[in-house]
Amino acid sequence: MTLIKSISGIRGTIGGQAGNALTPADIVKFTAAFGTWLIKKTGIKKVVVGRDARISGQMVLNLVNGTLQGLGIDVVDLGLSTTPTVEIAVPLEKAGGGIIITASHNPKQWNALKLLNHDGEFISDSDGAEVLELAESGEMIYADVNQLGKVSADTTYLQKHIGQILALPLVDAEAIRNANFKIVVDAVNSTGGIFVPALLRALGVEIIYELFCEPDGNFAHNPEPLPENLTALAKTVLAKNADLGIAVDPDVDRLCFVSEDGNVFGEEYTLVAIADYVLKNKKGNTVSNLSSTRALRDVTEKVGGQYFAAAVGEVNVVNEMKAVNAVIGGEGNGGVIFPELHYGRDALVGIALFLTHLAKFGRSVSVLRSTYPNYHISKNKIILTPEMDIDALLESVRQKYQKQPHSVIDGLKIEFGTEWVHLRRSNTEPIIRIYSEGNSEQIANSLANKIIADIKEALQVQQ
Repeated sequence: MTLIKSISGIRGTIGGQAGNALTPADIVKFTAAFGTWLIKKTGIKKVVVGRDARISGQMVLNLVNGTLQGLGIDVVDLGLSTTPTVEIAVPLEKAGGGIIITASHNPKQWNALKLLNHDGEFISDSDGAEVLELAESGEMIYADVNQLGKVSADTTYLQKHIGQILALPLVDAEAIRNANFKIVVDAVNSTGGIFVPALLRALGVEIIYELFCEPDGNFAHNPEPLPENLTALAKTVLAKNADLGIAVDPDVDRLCFVSEDGNVFGEEYTLVAIADYVLKNKKGNTVSNLSSTRALRDVTEKVGGQYFAAAVGEVNVVNEMKAVNAVIGGEGNGGVIFPELHYGRDALVGIALFLTHLAKFGRSVSVLRSTYPNYHISKNKIILTPEMDIDALLESVRQKYQKQPHSVIDGLKIEFGTEWVHLRRSNTEPIIRIYSEGNSEQIANSLANKIIADIKEALQVQQ
């Protein structure tokens, strides 16, 4: 069983012994710590809560709501919802923060508490550290019987979220309607099965084939939207002669597409295509994390914008986007952040912008994909023993390539022309993650192998 306590929340597998998994005791402990921190931080005794459709969701929701009530906090319960919908709801409700009950792309035995501040954005590193410290100290004081919080259900935020998307100047529902798209949706039996078809209908899409759209939490395949997990979607796109397939993860903050020919568009290129459309209509800067494809930089610079890289993690990307006033940003895992709507990864606004782009482009998804630089990313890792000095290993590699352009804001990223390699230590296990990108799969793998050999050489010296 697994329990991972991090600055952005708590996640783990359901069942087992308290302290070693996401048990009811742990859910109450960390919810109480967050609620206590929130009252001290904001003075606002109101929290928005929503969940994805995984099997344990209702159980966790009951514990979260009851704990917040016990602290004297009122709860706005969105029920089955999405991460971006909760993010939008927090400021609209003038709440002190939010809790999203989801383990994102993790399998069904996992669940988690994602923690939001009063802006509806993920809490900062320092705020997260305070919550964890409170949880371990146990210094939570609960309300007496006359000051208990109240829970109110609110099911209006599906339409509120869609309404905000439709009101965006860069979303053209008429163009989408006139394109007469036939679309297959794979929502892995979570809340995307409710929200994505509803959005498509609002955008004027009449022919929707729903695949794994029953929000019962019985994930039909591994829920991470990677090519190897989307074979049923690809087959259905071909069988239905659809224009494209759409896949989202369980909490609907990651997005990828399947082209009309059954090939995966590539989650790295979700942000690239949407940024291409946004930048053609709104000049400005872009941001992604260091492990995302160079293609975003290419399309940004092509139209005179400036690209900036952030450390891995949504909160880091958001902070950099604010610092450089980016018009679009996100992560290469299919996470699109469009600040004109809100500062959070949002598959729903990503769908609306992509379909507008495709409708105005006037040709197929595969042709659209062919207009972008064709890079390949290789993902590898080296397992180390806990006593090894990872920082020293990264420094030895940096010294070897110090004449190459490089960044140390998150591990070590080294650029070799249009190729790059990114090395970063895992926060949860003694490994170095190695991401490399090149103009072909062979080049990306070759670059990764070269750096792995350098690390092994440095290891021998260290030993």
